[in-house]
Amino acid sequence: METSEREPGAAELDARCAPGTTGAARSGPAPEPPEPGGPIRTGRARAGVPLRVTLTLGILTVVVGGTALALKAARQDPYVAPGNPATGTYLASRSAGDRAAAAVLAGPYREVPGPAATTARGADGAPAPLPVSRPLVASAATPAPPVGALFSPGDDGDAGHYCTASVVHSPAGNLVATAAHCVHDGGFRTRLVFAPGLHDGVAPYGLWVPTRIDVDPRWISDRDPDHDVAFLRVRRHGGTDQRIEDVTGAEQIRFDAPPGRPAQLTGYPSDRDTPVSCRHTADAEGPSQLRFPCTGFPNGTSGGPMLTDVDPVTGTGSLIGVIGGQDEGGDDTTSYSSRFGSDVAELYRRAVRG
Repeated sequence: METSEREPGAAELDARCAPGTTGAARSGPAPEPPEPGGPIRTGRARAGVPLRVTLTLGILTVVVGGTALALKAARQDPYVAPGNPATGTYLASRSAGDRAAAAVLAGPYREVPGPAATTARGADGAPAPLPVSRPLVASAATPAPPVGALFSPGDDGDAGHYCTASVVHSPAGNLVATAAHCVHDGGFRTRLVFAPGLHDGVAPYGLWVPTRIDVDPRWISDRDPDHDVAFLRVRRHGGTDQRIEDVTGAEQIRFDAPPGRPAQLTGYPSDRDTPVSCRHTADAEGPSQLRFPCTGFPNGTSGGPMLTDVDPVTGTGSLIGVIGGQDEGGDDTTSYSSRFGSDVAELYRRAVRG
Protein backbone atom coordinates (compact mmCIF):
# COMPACT_ATOMS: atom_id res chain seq x y z
CA MET A 1 0.00 0.00 0.00
CA GLU A 2 1.71 3.03 -1.14
CA THR A 3 1.36 6.19 0.74
CA SER A 4 0.16 9.01 -1.30
CA GLU A 5 -2.29 7.41 -3.40
CA ARG A 6 -4.17 5.60 -2.73
CA GLU A 7 -4.49 9.19 -3.43
CA PRO A 8 -2.98 11.86 -5.56
CA GLY A 9 0.06 14.01 -5.09
CA ALA A 10 -0.41 17.48 -6.34
CA ALA A 11 3.10 17.85 -7.62
CA GLU A 12 2.73 14.68 -9.64
CA LEU A 13 -0.55 15.67 -11.15
CA ASP A 14 -0.10 17.43 -14.44
CA ALA A 15 -2.85 18.91 -16.53
CA ARG A 16 -4.65 15.62 -16.07
CA CYS A 17 -5.08 16.21 -12.36
CA ALA A 18 -4.15 12.62 -11.85
CA PRO A 19 -3.28 11.56 -8.36
CA GLY A 20 0.28 11.74 -7.27
CA THR A 21 1.66 10.57 -4.00
CA THR A 22 3.96 11.46 -1.29
CA GLY A 23 5.20 8.82 1.00
CA ALA A 24 3.30 5.59 0.73
CA ALA A 25 -0.19 6.87 0.26
CA ARG A 26 -2.54 5.08 -2.04
CA SER A 27 -3.49 7.33 -4.85
CA GLY A 28 -1.23 7.25 -7.82
CA PRO A 29 2.23 7.69 -9.20
CA ALA A 30 4.94 9.20 -7.07
CA PRO A 31 5.56 12.90 -7.47
CA GLU A 32 8.52 14.27 -9.34
CA PRO A 33 11.51 14.93 -7.13
CA PRO A 34 11.90 18.51 -5.96
CA GLU A 35 13.82 20.77 -8.24
CA PRO A 36 17.48 20.86 -7.35
CA GLY A 37 19.23 23.47 -5.37
CA GLY A 38 18.41 26.32 -3.09
CA PRO A 39 19.82 29.83 -2.98
CA ILE A 40 23.48 30.10 -3.94
CA ARG A 41 25.50 30.87 -0.83
CA THR A 42 27.66 33.97 -1.25
CA GLY A 43 29.62 36.50 0.74
CA ARG A 44 30.10 35.66 4.41
CA ALA A 45 28.64 32.23 3.98
CA ARG A 46 31.57 31.31 1.76
CA ALA A 47 34.94 32.32 3.22
CA GLY A 48 37.49 33.92 0.94
CA VAL A 49 35.21 34.78 -1.98
CA PRO A 50 36.15 38.07 -3.72
CA LEU A 51 33.42 40.71 -3.86
CA ARG A 52 33.21 40.64 -7.67
CA VAL A 53 32.57 36.89 -7.57
CA THR A 54 29.98 37.40 -4.88
CA LEU A 55 28.18 40.00 -7.02
CA THR A 56 28.34 37.77 -10.08
CA LEU A 57 26.91 34.86 -8.16
CA GLY A 58 24.18 37.10 -6.79
CA ILE A 59 23.16 38.14 -10.30
CA LEU A 60 23.16 34.52 -11.43
CA THR A 61 21.00 33.62 -8.45
CA VAL A 62 18.39 36.18 -9.45
CA VAL A 63 18.42 35.09 -13.10
CA VAL A 64 18.30 31.36 -12.38
CA GLY A 65 15.71 31.83 -9.66
CA GLY A 66 13.48 33.90 -11.92
CA THR A 67 13.77 31.33 -14.70
CA ALA A 68 12.88 28.52 -12.31
CA LEU A 69 9.81 30.41 -11.11
CA ALA A 70 8.71 31.01 -14.68
CA LEU A 71 9.10 27.33 -15.54
CA LYS A 72 7.23 26.32 -12.39
CA ALA A 73 4.38 28.64 -13.29
CA ALA A 74 4.26 27.18 -16.78
CA ARG A 75 3.86 23.72 -15.28
CA GLN A 76 1.18 24.83 -12.79
CA ASP A 77 -1.65 22.34 -12.62
CA PRO A 78 -4.62 24.11 -14.23
CA TYR A 79 -7.03 22.11 -12.07
CA VAL A 80 -5.72 23.16 -8.67
CA ALA A 81 -6.96 26.26 -6.83
CA PRO A 82 -5.93 27.85 -3.52
CA GLY A 83 -9.42 28.15 -2.06
CA ASN A 84 -9.34 29.71 1.40
CA PRO A 85 -6.31 28.31 3.24
CA ALA A 86 -7.25 30.12 6.46
CA THR A 87 -10.54 28.25 6.76
CA GLY A 88 -9.63 25.15 4.76
CA THR A 89 -12.55 25.67 2.40
CA TYR A 90 -13.06 25.58 -1.36
CA LEU A 91 -16.29 26.47 -3.15
CA ALA A 92 -16.57 24.64 -6.47
CA SER A 93 -18.24 26.13 -9.53
CA ARG A 94 -21.15 24.37 -11.19
CA SER A 95 -19.55 24.56 -14.62
CA ALA A 96 -16.30 22.96 -13.42
CA GLY A 97 -18.20 20.08 -11.85
CA ASP A 98 -20.31 19.41 -14.92
CA ARG A 99 -17.24 19.51 -17.16
CA ALA A 100 -15.48 17.04 -14.89
CA ALA A 101 -18.43 14.64 -15.01
CA ALA A 102 -18.56 14.98 -18.80
CA ALA A 103 -14.86 14.11 -18.98
CA VAL A 104 -15.49 10.89 -17.02
CA LEU A 105 -18.40 9.96 -19.29
CA ALA A 106 -16.26 10.66 -22.35
CA GLY A 107 -14.04 7.78 -21.28
CA PRO A 108 -14.95 4.15 -20.64
CA TYR A 109 -17.52 4.96 -17.93
CA ARG A 110 -21.27 5.30 -18.18
CA GLU A 111 -24.28 5.82 -15.97
CA VAL A 112 -26.64 2.85 -15.95
CA PRO A 113 -29.30 2.75 -13.20
CA GLY A 114 -28.68 -0.05 -10.74
CA PRO A 115 -30.85 -1.68 -8.09
CA ALA A 116 -32.22 0.56 -5.38
CA ALA A 117 -29.98 0.71 -2.34
CA THR A 118 -31.24 -1.01 0.80
CA THR A 119 -31.42 1.73 3.39
CA ALA A 120 -33.64 0.14 6.07
CA ARG A 121 -31.38 -1.10 8.85
CA GLY A 122 -31.68 -4.53 10.38
CA ALA A 123 -32.76 -5.48 13.89
CA ASP A 124 -32.25 -3.05 16.75
CA GLY A 125 -28.95 -3.13 18.56
CA ALA A 126 -25.38 -3.21 17.30
CA PRO A 127 -24.79 -5.95 14.72
CA ALA A 128 -22.49 -8.80 15.66
CA PRO A 129 -18.89 -8.13 14.53
CA LEU A 130 -18.03 -9.67 11.20
CA PRO A 131 -15.40 -12.43 11.33
CA VAL A 132 -11.77 -11.45 10.83
CA SER A 133 -10.48 -12.06 7.31
CA ARG A 134 -8.39 -15.21 6.97
CA PRO A 135 -5.77 -14.74 5.69
CA LEU A 136 -5.31 -11.04 6.45
CA VAL A 137 -5.37 -10.00 2.81
CA ALA A 138 -7.84 -7.64 1.15
CA SER A 139 -10.03 -9.53 -1.30
CA ALA A 140 -12.60 -8.62 -3.94
CA ALA A 141 -15.81 -7.30 -2.42
CA THR A 142 -19.31 -6.64 -3.65
CA PRO A 143 -19.71 -2.91 -4.34
CA ALA A 144 -21.66 -1.09 -1.62
CA PRO A 145 -23.88 1.82 -2.75
CA PRO A 146 -22.42 4.43 -0.32
CA VAL A 147 -18.78 3.61 -1.18
CA GLY A 148 -17.27 4.59 -4.49
CA ALA A 149 -14.34 5.78 -6.54
CA LEU A 150 -13.09 9.34 -6.77
CA PHE A 151 -11.98 10.71 -10.14
CA SER A 152 -9.97 13.80 -11.07
CA PRO A 153 -10.16 13.93 -14.87
CA GLY A 154 -8.17 16.24 -17.08
CA ASP A 155 -8.42 16.92 -20.79
CA ASP A 156 -6.19 14.09 -21.98
CA GLY A 157 -8.90 11.43 -22.17
CA ASP A 158 -7.57 9.51 -19.18
CA ALA A 159 -10.42 9.50 -16.67
CA GLY A 160 -9.15 6.83 -14.28
CA HIS A 161 -10.06 6.97 -10.61
CA TYR A 162 -7.35 7.53 -8.01
CA CYS A 163 -8.98 7.59 -4.57
CA THR A 164 -11.96 6.22 -2.65
CA ALA A 165 -14.74 8.03 -0.76
CA SER A 166 -17.99 7.21 1.03
CA VAL A 167 -21.33 8.85 1.71
CA VAL A 168 -21.69 9.83 5.36
CA HIS A 169 -24.92 10.79 7.07
CA SER A 170 -25.66 14.51 7.39
CA PRO A 171 -28.82 16.57 7.89
CA ALA A 172 -28.79 17.75 4.27
CA GLY A 173 -28.01 14.26 2.93
CA ASN A 174 -25.22 15.51 0.69
CA LEU A 175 -21.91 14.74 2.42
CA VAL A 176 -19.02 12.52 1.33
CA ALA A 177 -15.90 11.68 3.37
CA THR A 178 -12.42 10.95 2.05
CA ALA A 179 -8.77 11.70 2.85
CA ALA A 180 -7.52 15.29 2.72
CA HIS A 181 -4.58 14.26 0.57
CA CYS A 182 -7.08 13.08 -2.06
CA VAL A 183 -8.53 16.56 -2.54
CA HIS A 184 -5.81 19.00 -1.45
CA ASP A 185 -2.18 18.67 -2.51
CA GLY A 186 -0.60 22.04 -3.16
CA GLY A 187 -4.14 23.37 -3.61
CA PHE A 188 -7.70 22.12 -3.89
CA ARG A 189 -8.47 19.88 -6.82
CA THR A 190 -11.06 21.66 -8.91
CA ARG A 191 -12.10 18.66 -10.98
CA LEU A 192 -13.53 15.91 -8.79
CA VAL A 193 -16.17 13.30 -9.53
CA PHE A 194 -17.54 10.67 -7.14
CA ALA A 195 -19.05 7.44 -8.51
CA PRO A 196 -20.74 5.51 -5.66
CA GLY A 197 -21.13 1.78 -6.12
CA LEU A 198 -18.89 1.79 -9.19
CA HIS A 199 -18.40 -1.56 -10.93
CA ASP A 200 -17.26 -2.72 -14.37
CA GLY A 201 -17.24 0.75 -15.88
CA VAL A 202 -20.78 1.44 -14.67
CA ALA A 203 -21.87 4.15 -12.23
CA PRO A 204 -25.19 2.68 -11.04
CA TYR A 205 -26.01 5.58 -8.71
CA GLY A 206 -24.85 8.39 -10.95
CA LEU A 207 -21.92 10.78 -10.89
CA TRP A 208 -21.67 13.39 -8.16
CA VAL A 209 -19.51 16.50 -8.03
CA PRO A 210 -18.55 18.73 -5.10
CA THR A 211 -20.06 22.11 -4.37
CA ARG A 212 -17.79 22.64 -1.37
CA ILE A 213 -14.71 20.96 0.10
CA ASP A 214 -13.63 21.25 3.73
CA VAL A 215 -10.26 20.24 5.17
CA ASP A 216 -8.49 21.26 8.36
CA PRO A 217 -6.23 24.31 7.79
CA ARG A 218 -3.45 22.38 9.54
CA TRP A 219 -3.47 19.96 6.63
CA ILE A 220 -2.98 22.86 4.24
CA SER A 221 -0.20 24.48 6.25
CA ASP A 222 2.01 21.44 6.83
CA ARG A 223 0.20 18.25 5.75
CA ASP A 224 -0.30 17.23 9.36
CA PRO A 225 -1.11 13.49 9.23
CA ASP A 226 -3.43 13.86 12.21
CA HIS A 227 -5.74 15.90 9.97
CA ASP A 228 -5.81 13.82 6.78
CA VAL A 229 -9.60 13.94 6.50
CA ALA A 230 -11.90 15.84 4.11
CA PHE A 231 -15.62 16.29 3.65
CA LEU A 232 -17.24 17.12 0.31
CA ARG A 233 -20.72 18.51 -0.14
CA VAL A 234 -21.92 17.05 -3.43
CA ARG A 235 -24.68 17.34 -6.01
CA ARG A 236 -25.59 15.15 -8.93
CA HIS A 237 -24.09 16.51 -12.14
CA GLY A 238 -26.55 18.22 -14.44
CA GLY A 239 -29.68 19.89 -13.14
CA THR A 240 -31.24 17.40 -10.73
CA ASP A 241 -32.00 18.16 -7.10
CA GLN A 242 -31.47 14.63 -5.77
CA ARG A 243 -29.74 14.08 -2.44
CA ILE A 244 -27.03 11.46 -2.60
CA GLU A 245 -28.02 9.94 0.73
CA ASP A 246 -31.53 9.26 -0.62
CA VAL A 247 -30.00 7.39 -3.54
CA THR A 248 -27.21 5.38 -1.90
CA GLY A 249 -27.89 5.36 1.82
CA ALA A 250 -25.07 6.51 4.08
CA GLU A 251 -22.57 5.46 6.69
CA GLN A 252 -23.14 6.87 10.15
CA ILE A 253 -20.19 8.75 11.61
CA ARG A 254 -18.70 8.10 15.03
CA PHE A 255 -16.21 10.21 16.93
CA ASP A 256 -13.93 9.08 19.76
CA ALA A 257 -14.50 5.40 19.08
CA PRO A 258 -12.25 3.32 21.35
CA PRO A 259 -9.38 1.52 19.59
CA GLY A 260 -9.30 -2.23 19.25
CA ARG A 261 -12.77 -2.48 17.74
CA PRO A 262 -13.54 -4.96 14.95
CA ALA A 263 -13.59 -3.01 11.72
CA GLN A 264 -13.94 -3.39 7.98
CA LEU A 265 -11.72 -1.48 5.54
CA THR A 266 -12.71 -0.96 1.89
CA GLY A 267 -11.11 0.77 -1.07
CA TYR A 268 -11.06 0.93 -4.86
CA PRO A 269 -7.65 0.06 -6.36
CA SER A 270 -6.84 2.44 -9.19
CA ASP A 271 -6.44 -0.43 -11.69
CA ARG A 272 -9.89 -1.95 -11.26
CA ASP A 273 -13.51 -0.90 -11.02
CA THR A 274 -14.48 -3.11 -8.10
CA PRO A 275 -13.52 -2.65 -4.45
CA VAL A 276 -11.41 -4.78 -2.15
CA SER A 277 -12.16 -5.24 1.53
CA CYS A 278 -10.66 -6.71 4.70
CA ARG A 279 -11.91 -7.28 8.25
CA HIS A 280 -9.67 -6.97 11.30
CA THR A 281 -9.36 -4.56 14.24
CA ALA A 282 -8.69 -0.82 14.24
CA ASP A 283 -5.86 -0.52 16.76
CA ALA A 284 -4.32 2.60 18.27
CA GLU A 285 -1.15 3.94 16.70
CA GLY A 286 -0.35 6.59 19.26
CA PRO A 287 -2.94 9.08 20.49
CA SER A 288 -4.05 10.41 17.11
CA GLN A 289 -3.84 7.54 14.61
CA LEU A 290 -5.50 4.19 13.95
CA ARG A 291 -3.69 1.26 12.35
CA PHE A 292 -5.28 -1.61 10.45
CA PRO A 293 -2.93 -4.53 9.70
CA CYS A 294 -3.98 -6.17 6.43
CA THR A 295 -2.18 -6.46 3.11
CA GLY A 296 -3.63 -5.78 -0.31
CA PHE A 297 -4.63 -2.10 -0.27
CA PRO A 298 -2.80 -0.58 -3.26
CA ASN A 299 -2.88 2.78 -5.04
CA GLY A 300 -6.40 4.16 -5.30
CA THR A 301 -7.66 2.96 -1.93
CA SER A 302 -6.76 6.19 -0.09
CA GLY A 303 -9.84 7.73 1.47
CA GLY A 304 -11.57 4.36 1.78
CA PRO A 305 -13.88 3.95 4.78
CA MET A 306 -12.95 2.21 8.02
CA LEU A 307 -16.28 0.96 9.41
CA THR A 308 -17.46 -0.65 12.63
CA ASP A 309 -20.88 -2.12 13.47
CA VAL A 310 -21.50 -3.10 9.85
CA ASP A 311 -25.15 -3.97 9.28
CA PRO A 312 -25.43 -7.22 7.29
CA VAL A 313 -28.73 -6.04 5.80
CA THR A 314 -27.60 -2.69 4.37
CA GLY A 315 -23.82 -3.18 4.35
CA THR A 316 -23.47 0.20 6.05
CA GLY A 317 -21.81 0.88 9.39
CA SER A 318 -20.23 3.58 11.52
CA LEU A 319 -17.37 5.49 9.95
CA ILE A 320 -14.44 5.81 12.37
CA GLY A 321 -11.66 6.58 9.88
CA VAL A 322 -10.54 6.84 6.27
CA ILE A 323 -7.37 5.45 4.74
CA GLY A 324 -4.82 8.21 5.19
CA GLY A 325 -3.03 9.75 8.13
CA GLN A 326 0.42 8.33 8.84
CA ASP A 327 2.44 7.99 5.63
CA GLU A 328 -0.71 9.27 3.89
CA GLY A 329 -2.27 5.84 4.09
CA GLY A 330 0.34 3.27 5.00
CA ASP A 331 2.45 0.65 3.30
CA ASP A 332 2.04 -2.84 1.84
CA THR A 333 1.08 -4.41 5.15
CA THR A 334 -0.65 -1.75 7.26
CA SER A 335 -3.20 0.99 6.62
CA TYR A 336 -3.64 4.05 8.82
CA SER A 337 -6.24 6.69 9.55
CA SER A 338 -6.35 9.94 11.46
CA ARG A 339 -8.39 9.36 14.64
CA PHE A 340 -11.90 10.79 14.47
CA GLY A 341 -11.71 12.91 17.62
CA SER A 342 -12.78 16.43 18.49
CA ASP A 343 -10.92 18.07 15.59
CA VAL A 344 -12.59 15.87 12.97
CA ALA A 345 -15.92 16.35 14.75
CA GLU A 346 -15.52 20.11 14.38
CA LEU A 347 -14.53 19.71 10.72
CA TYR A 348 -17.68 17.62 10.16
CA ARG A 349 -19.83 20.27 11.84
CA ARG A 350 -18.28 22.97 9.69
CA ALA A 351 -18.96 20.94 6.54
CA VAL A 352 -22.56 20.40 7.62
CA ARG A 353 -23.11 24.08 8.37
CA GLY A 354 -21.61 25.06 5.04
